[in-house]
Amino acid sequence: MKQRVTVLGSTGSIGTSTLDVMARHPERFEVFALSAATRVELMLQQCVQFKPRFAVMASVPHGRELAQKIKANGLPVEVLSGPDAIELIACHELVDTVMAAIVGAAGLASCIAAARAGKRLLLANKEALVVGGDVFLRAVRAGGATLLPIDSEHSAIFQSLPEDPASWPHRVEKIILTASGGPFRTRAPATLAGVTPDEACAHPNWVMGRKISVDSATMMNKALEVIEARYLFGVLPQQIEVVIHPQSVIHSMVQYRDASVVAQLGTPDMRVPIAYGLAWPERIESGARTLDFSTLSAMSFESFDTNDHRSRFPGLQLAWEALRAPPGTCATLNAANEVAVAAFLDRRIRFDQIHHVNLETLQALTASIPRTLDDLLALDAHARAVAQGVVARLER
Repeated sequence: MKQRVTVLGSTGSIGTSTLDVMARHPERFEVFALSAATRVELMLQQCVQFKPRFAVMASVPHGRELAQKIKANGLPVEVLSGPDAIELIACHELVDTVMAAIVGAAGLASCIAAARAGKRLLLANKEALVVGGDVFLRAVRAGGATLLPIDSEHSAIFQSLPEDPASWPHRVEKIILTASGGPFRTRAPATLAGVTPDEACAHPNWVMGRKISVDSATMMNKALEVIEARYLFGVLPQQIEVVIHPQSVIHSMVQYRDASVVAQLGTPDMRVPIAYGLAWPERIESGARTLDFSTLSAMSFESFDTNDHRSRFPGLQLAWEALRAPPGTCATLNAANEVAVAAFLDRRIRFDQIHHVNLETLQALTASIPRTLDDLLALDAHARAVAQGVVARLER
């Protein structure tokens, strides 16, 4: 039988790559439902091509617009809108697999809904773990869901670990996350105040959305990935290391107790981890180019622990500080960063002030211990309000 798949965030870079992989294997996969935020025309194109049972827009006005276009094209697609509809297609009884690719904390509720329903959950939304933490993992365990990481780094780690998770604590010394360094790896730290949004979004290796591109430029994406790795793989924070690898060929590594290192390599194309997650434990053709080893003579690595890199990327260290702080601090950090990045993209604050917003928000709040989704959402809302206040003061 075909695997019936819901793609949450289908019009983003991960969503479109997921549909590309699925289209290469029509005998294996069937698009059951799609969701998007605002891109009605692209959603319409996807509905024309894949004819899902449901198409969900995040807001009622966008849903109404899509419904009119669906009707005009005579498509057999039911259009829904709003957060409840997104959760519905994430936990629908006919769905086998959910690709969770909604950016930010907005994707948390649907991830938890899919987890509770016991779905095969392909996690491209790192915030589900950064914000959700133990609350999200309890939902995974309670529902018997299969959790497969889609971030290239975490997929690489998953592929490099032994099949039996019970053996990880006895065999694994540390996890090594690689980072490209983004577009400002060699730029003088003193010049970063003048960075424009377009410059920050011009990643040298990956094609990504604007929010995650800015996170890559600040290396806050790596801070969030450190937190995600802590929860995904059950290692201690001090067992996670970050190394800068500008070529993005080695996606991450696992160092074992005997000092051997197992790494996963591939071209910088998100279709590779997506195809792995869709077909796991099998492997299928992804559409990505294969590595040409004759061109890889110039692979290089840099320690993050230098004065220049610490000045360029001050936000990375916040990951370990948040993991050592009371539960809920990681959710506060994520909320502050989402507010700060949005303000930068709107040209309300400077690039170098993103870290200031994150740090001041963390210092202003002592996070309570979240035990439910409602707790997490309340904590997220409080942190956003504090961060907005910091942004408003910086604008004066």
